[in-house]
Amino acid sequence: MHTFEEVALPHVESVAGFALSLTRSASDADDLVQETFLRAFKGWHTFMPGTDCRRWLFTICRNTFIRLRSRERVMLEPLDGDADGVPTAMSYMDGVRSGATEMLDRMDVQAAVERAVAALPEPHHSILVLVDLEGLTYEEAAEVLEIPKGTVRSRLFRARRQIQEALLAHALDMGIAVREPARSREDN
Repeated sequence: MHTFEEVALPHVESVAGFALSLTRSASDADDLVQETFLRAFKGWHTFMPGTDCRRWLFTICRNTFIRLRSRERVMLEPLDGDADGVPTAMSYMDGVRSGATEMLDRMDVQAAVERAVAALPEPHHSILVLVDLEGLTYEEAAEVLEIPKGTVRSRLFRARRQIQEALLAHALDMGIAVREPARSREDN
């Protein structure tokens, strides 16, 4: 039989990354990771050997975050009429502009990507982190977030579009011209 230390503790770094994506604060993420592993240790008898421990820990982390956040909301009043503190989502782009990939390859975008990911509203942020950064499948992310697989797909699509918009805006701010897509015959 495998111990908690052998099976769960190797996933501390992944859980810490997910916790940071949820809290967006290093100190809050540390607290969330500590609470997640405390709950996981107490509930170790419920873990089914042979299943994905990392996914089990992500689920505990998410549920703990939601529980803690709901307690905070009871104690705090919304500011300036902003009930949920989430910025409005950006509008969709009509499509990938011609040359955008080539342009992004030429510029250093790491900081812009990090800002764009951090600016994503929930629940798009969590889905992008789980699928694109942590490597979970759509099915695994759906299980962790307790939502249908189709919802994961649509939210991930929206999240990726928002990242794309932010990177194109960054390119324009840097003075890199972005060509408009060629018009089809139907557009004329």
